[in-house]
Amino acid sequence: MQDIIAERTLIAEGLTIVEGPRWHDGSLWFSDFCLQKVMRVEPDGRLSEVAHVPGQPSGLGWLPDGRLLVVSMHDRRVLRLDAQGLALHADLSALATCHCNDMLVDGQGRAYVGNFGFDMFEKEPERPAEIILVEPDGSARIVASDMRFPNGTVVTRDGRTLVVAETFGKRLSAFDVAPDGTLSNRRVWAAFDEAMPDGICIDAEDAIWVASPPTREYLRVREGGEITHRIAIPGQAIACALGGEDGHTLYLTSGKLPRPLKALAERQGRIESLRVDVPAAR
Repeated sequence: MQDIIAERTLIAEGLTIVEGPRWHDGSLWFSDFCLQKVMRVEPDGRLSEVAHVPGQPSGLGWLPDGRLLVVSMHDRRVLRLDAQGLALHADLSALATCHCNDMLVDGQGRAYVGNFGFDMFEKEPERPAEIILVEPDGSARIVASDMRFPNGTVVTRDGRTLVVAETFGKRLSAFDVAPDGTLSNRRVWAAFDEAMPDGICIDAEDAIWVASPPTREYLRVREGGEITHRIAIPGQAIACALGGEDGHTLYLTSGKLPRPLKALAERQGRIESLRVDVPAAR
């Protein structure tokens, strides 16, 4: 295992809880929970607001026609950014056990959405949660259940395997993906002793970068659990994304994960970057 001690470049600070980073169309897009904004940051560091989401934004993705999808957490909806503004894409309130969170949108425009299962900010007891598949037309169905806080999600380069971070399960779980998007053959892709995976991203070797808030680190993991690289940081590691013009830039979001009002007051969220050897999966 290699500990990466390269100096990180500060991209943005003064944010709250920064989730769902995605490299798209030449810039990094992300959700700021407590500011209730989807934002993008340009390579020169300029920040701009893309959309205001009062229900608290989280996972991001794009339909094949280029329209943005964003998870609205508290009302358990997926919204779509049309030319006229945000519109309802799918109402998941009858399917999701608790607040919706991260989301993967595949090349066909199908969105896989996780949820908390329980309100951890209100210290509710842990309950299992679901992964919900939203079709491009907005219809939705549950494709996996009994998940322990399904969070960041990626798909392998061949499109046949979906991997999801089960934060409270301390593992990455994999599923086979059928042509219609159905998930099957659930198995452990990697298990951790202490790390609790939050946001994740996948590279061109199908290794997965994992952000682990409680252990304050980012890990690069291969199927089976081999950790090849580790990046330790002072704050809590929240999410990560690969991007940049050549795909070799790893973006790291960090901060603190207190109650949202405290996060809004403290503004400790930040985005940093560093260069890595293996680029993003294309």
